[in-house]
Amino acid sequence: MALSSTFVPLAASAHGRGDAPGRDPHGHGADRALRVATYNLSLNRATEGGLVADLSSPDDAQARTVAEVIQRAAPDVVLLNEFDFDAEGRAVDLFRENYLEVSQGGADPVRYPYAYSAPSNTGVASGFDLNNDGTVGGGDDAFGFGLFEGQYGMVVLSRYPIDTRKVRTFQHFLWKDVPGAALPDDPSTDAPADWFSPEELEVVRLSSKSHWDVPVRVGRETVHVLASHPTPPTFDGPEDRNGRRNHDEIRFWADYATGGATARYVYDDAGRRGGLPRGASFVVVGDQNADPHDGDSFDGAIDQLLGNRRVTDPMPTSQGAVEAAVLQGGANLTHTGDPALDTADFADGAPGNLRADYVLPSRDLRVRDAGVFWPTLADPLSRLTGVYPFPSSDHRLVWVDLAL
Repeated sequence: MALSSTFVPLAASAHGRGDAPGRDPHGHGADRALRVATYNLSLNRATEGGLVADLSSPDDAQARTVAEVIQRAAPDVVLLNEFDFDAEGRAVDLFRENYLEVSQGGADPVRYPYAYSAPSNTGVASGFDLNNDGTVGGGDDAFGFGLFEGQYGMVVLSRYPIDTRKVRTFQHFLWKDVPGAALPDDPSTDAPADWFSPEELEVVRLSSKSHWDVPVRVGRETVHVLASHPTPPTFDGPEDRNGRRNHDEIRFWADYATGGATARYVYDDAGRRGGLPRGASFVVVGDQNADPHDGDSFDGAIDQLLGNRRVTDPMPTSQGAVEAAVLQGGANLTHTGDPALDTADFADGAPGNLRADYVLPSRDLRVRDAGVFWPTLADPLSRLTGVYPFPSSDHRLVWVDLAL
């Protein structure tokens, strides 16, 4: 089957279930259960084409491990962060064929007939010196940090049909077009918000990867999967350009979900304006790189979603995260947030473990259950998460069960 650069279909059947709280994936009675997950699986490679090469055989150890994590959680819809993009969709096909559809570690295979992937701003040359180091070129001067176009990309996998005609992407939305944008300031000058030159502001994009509205049809219902992966609020200087960008990347979804006049400034890559229509069901998914209490976020970045009147925070937890915070110590000992909510196992010295990954449904969707795949060390499945150097990823899969 020919593959496009934006939609990657592959025939498959319903999936099995692994190590996640039991439920009938098809639902019983009036409610249909839908498990939605997000997983930064760190399946990125240092060179273009490296991921396709690694997935061409069924023997890549990391790919087998992250595939088993997905099989154990068995989501119906899952966003994969840090999955290198290729225009032919080969990596997506190979990951499904060689890994997800093959039992890993005794778990049931999972099959996703539908996939969505599209270009990312990572590695796309801007032609400007965006980090102000005196030279033009390299990952820091790309529209999103990356050593090649599509590094650290995204994929949505689904058991249910994706309405590709109504997908909206916001890869080219300009940062300056956010009303009152938190643009970075050059601390060496008196002028405000002048880190970027006027010429640079005409091209600098908001999304470090992209923002996607991917409508998934579940029976007669449509759920808008709002997928993104904001830049980490670090790896910069006193101008805090990444922290500020992270803030506004998160704000974009908060405004888009609110809709109406709040989202009037929004335009997609096809030129269509506005946010979600009133009453639309949605789930915000992704590694937001923002903790509500700890870490380096700018100006309560994630609170823009957690405090949004249209959003529910299921607050998924794990005992593995609690155990890790105690055993690892370091910055974790000074954190004010509940360690049970952590989803990322970061460096012990700084910033410590954080809540970075989110599945946030609209308030009209009833939450049945939620969790984070972070087994305790006594659990045999802890071999899938491990300790540094991680066999899978420094992030954990987060899932939420919804009643439709």
